[in-house]
This record gives sequence, structure tokens and C-alpha cells, in this order.
Amino acid sequence: MPEPRSWPLVVASVQDVTPDMRRIRLTSPTLEAFDYLPGQDMALGILVDARGMVRRRYTIRRFDRDRRLLDLDIVMHGDGPGIRWARAAHPGVAIEAIGPRGKISLAADADWHLFAGDATAVPGSFAMMEALPGRVRARAYLEVEGPDERQLEIVSEPNKTVSWRYASDRYEQPPGGLVAAVSAPEVSSVGGHAYLAGEVALVSGLKAALLARGWGADQISAKAYWNRGRPNAGHGEPELKV
Repeated sequence: MPEPRSWPLVVASVQDVTPDMRRIRLTSPTLEAFDYLPGQDMALGILVDARGMVRRRYTIRRFDRDRRLLDLDIVMHGDGPGIRWARAAHPGVAIEAIGPRGKISLAADADWHLFAGDATAVPGSFAMMEALPGRVRARAYLEVEGPDERQLEIVSEPNKTVSWRYASDRYEQPPGGLVAAVSAPEVSSVGGHAYLAGEVALVSGLKAALLARGWGADQISAKAYWNRGRPNAGHGEPELKV
């Protein structure tokens, strides 16, 4: 994997992809030397007050080496340091980042790929799906707040499908949420690799459901991005992990 290093970046543009998802496009002449694997992230150094800086990690949505542009998609929920920075970001704002970070990337030996998680999993899931060859099957189950949060920009290919779930689905009878989706008979473990991301309890539940269905632990890459009711630690990780 590429070695992480510090990058001095500047905001090039800000776009609200959905009502709750903001795309921060970053640039720097130094990005000519940048390399990463789809699924990796950048740890932004965010000044909070006189006490210093915290890190907040965001998955790389897309990178254009020729134009030296790097996109981070940020879910605009809560009022933490990362959200406050993203809310105020505008072209010309400088930010330091360390990256690429993260050990989860596409499993080269998998015949097909399963992606599941909440809104925070969308950027990484899409980045990895777009990196797969057209002949490779991939299926994503992604839970967002409502229909307005669906992103329809992913390339439509016969072998790539995205099924959107909404937060209210988990309370339906019978259950219609993510755990029910990945527990369906058509989600076979044979030849598959699963990538799970999002809130701690959700990722734990998804992982348990797949293990109960016969998936091997080595077929599952799970990453908790946040913990409901608790701020992430200063280095950007949730205090509780999967």
C-alpha cells in the first residue's frame, strides 16, 4: 500500500451532492505524486481552538491526478469538528491532511463484492465499485435517511447494483433494513468478499449476520467510522471498534 505522508491542500470547490452529503474538492501541486488504493482515506488536521488540532478521516471518493484534484464526500450530520469545518469550507481555505490511510481495499481474489453500510459508507463503496473491472459483480446495500439522499451518479453497469435502504426500514415488520438485506438467500458467501462500514453497532450487526450465514471472517472487511452518542477520538477513530 502507498505510504502515508503529510499533504498541504487547498479547497478548490464545494458541492452539496445531496442535502446531507457535501463534496469537498481539494487541490495542490504536490498531488502529482499522490497515490492511493480505492477505499483508503485522508486524515484532515482540523484546528478546534487554542487546545490544538484533531484528526478527522474521510474516504477518498475520487482522485484526478492530471488535474491534481481529490474529492472527499462528508456526511453533514452532527456538530463535531469535521462537520463545522466542512460547513464553513470555501475555495481557498487551506487544510493539512495525512494520507492515504486505511488498510481496507478491494480483495483481488474475490469473484464478487458486497458493500453494506450507512451514509458514511457511500463514498468508499462507490469508489471501490467504480474501480472494479466491468466483468466483476458487485452489489451494494446502503442505508440513508430518505430518497433525497440517494446518489445516482455511479456508473450503471449490468454487473453493478445499488439497493438503497432508508433509516425507517429497520423498524418495518418484517424487517427491511440492512441486516435483513444481507441475510437474504441471494447474498451468497461463495466467492464473495464483504466490505462493511458505518456506525459501530450497525457494522457489528452486519458482520454477525454474515458470519451466521456462513461467511468466513477472512471474507469480511469491517470498519466502524463513528459511534452513536460519542465523539470520535482526537486521531479520528471511534472509541469503540468492531
